[in-house]
Amino acid sequence: MAENEPRYEAVMSTPIAAVKLGINTTGNMLCGIDFIDSHHHDHVPHNGFINEVVAQLKAYFSNPRFNFSLPLALQGTQFQKNVWRILQEIPCGNVWPYGAVAKYAGTAARAVGGACRANPISIVIPCHRVVASNGLGGFSGQRQGHKLAIKQWLLIHEQG
Repeated sequence: MAENEPRYEAVMSTPIAAVKLGINTTGNMLCGIDFIDSHHHDHVPHNGFINEVVAQLKAYFSNPRFNFSLPLALQGTQFQKNVWRILQEIPCGNVWPYGAVAKYAGTAARAVGGACRANPISIVIPCHRVVASNGLGGFSGQRQGHKLAIKQWLLIHEQG
């Protein structure tokens, strides 16, 4: 592992081409899920809360209608936490435009985009379900490329 590469408590494969998940917890709470490239080696400790996180993520990949029931340790501003709470209300298989989330949160669409970009717990907090009024919008701070392909995959998965 390179010196500046983040360390993950667990790394798991996904059905998304060339994408793995890097997962971190604090105590018995989920604090981070990152999309990472496939050069990382899978590793999951054999006991503890992290096993429940991995089991629930696997359940989601098998059945996109799976409902997560993981306690979350969210690091962010009160505004970000409010937006993330709203995102968790978007039903699987649905998308909401940034503007609709912004109206619900009493803010601007760009501010919602910033909160989505800062989301530390992808998939469980479904920022991929927020789209632009004229297309997909961005994902993880990118408006094209590999990250946007992940968003497309997740949305197609949830339509199934």
